[in-house]
Amino acid sequence: MSAWENYADRASRHTVVGELLRWPGFHSPQLNNQRDVLVWLPASYRSSQRRYPVLYMHDGQNLFDAETSYVGEWQVDETLLRLGAEGREAIIVGLPNQGDDRVYEYDPYPPDIFVPEGGRGDRYLDFLIETVKPLIDGSFRTLPDQPHTGIAGSSMGGLISLYALLTRPEVFSFCGAFSPAFWFGSFGLESTIAERARGEGRLYMDVGGREGHVFMGRPGLWTGSEAEADATYLDGVRRLRTGLLAAGYREPDTLLYIEEAEVLHREDAWARRLPDALRYLLPG
Repeated sequence: MSAWENYADRASRHTVVGELLRWPGFHSPQLNNQRDVLVWLPASYRSSQRRYPVLYMHDGQNLFDAETSYVGEWQVDETLLRLGAEGREAIIVGLPNQGDDRVYEYDPYPPDIFVPEGGRGDRYLDFLIETVKPLIDGSFRTLPDQPHTGIAGSSMGGLISLYALLTRPEVFSFCGAFSPAFWFGSFGLESTIAERARGEGRLYMDVGGREGHVFMGRPGLWTGSEAEADATYLDGVRRLRTGLLAAGYREPDTLLYIEEAEVLHREDAWARRLPDALRYLLPG
């Protein structure tokens, strides 16, 4: 029996626009935990019989509602309403993170100094692909095939999104990797790109010029200045871009890479870059 409910019906305060549905407490057999599943429907969904591409996004509590966000929302709902007027529509699936377990679920690599126990990223992707995707395709008018299925996120969400595009190419054909956290797994993304990238799919990737603050205040992990940290973050994402180009991605045909100077590592920056990212990724 369906457990979909209208998000606004259970929220005393919210900033959602458009139709957002929620399946509360959806169980993951792969991770043995549960979370809400959020689904935003295009404005034309109820008045048509169309099928729509689907974009799966991480950190779901930060996507639509400022009341549940960490430090501001991505404004995915407002952005998609504007893009809908341009002829770009999609169903957006938001998977909220698991708080302290976020670092484990978004890290697909063996143990390192950052995640001594090793990540559960492959199990998280199994959950998304084997359990969430069938739920979405069975509940809504989706275009379920690979050309119409994408994945996106920021920081560690950017890491697991790029990893998914490269390791699950039979499922995902487009990806948004916002400020990807390149250093996990002893710079594992660089190795994954070298081993798995074939120039397939369509990829948006970006980084800000002042994102090094995420390294600061972590004893034993960073001892340099903030300016050096900014340069380290920028250089790390640039290396990912270099690896992708060497593996066959072409700018701007299959890779759109953006640097935004003087910008921090946080939701308002990703919200500002989201419209152009989705214009690039979604069919018009």
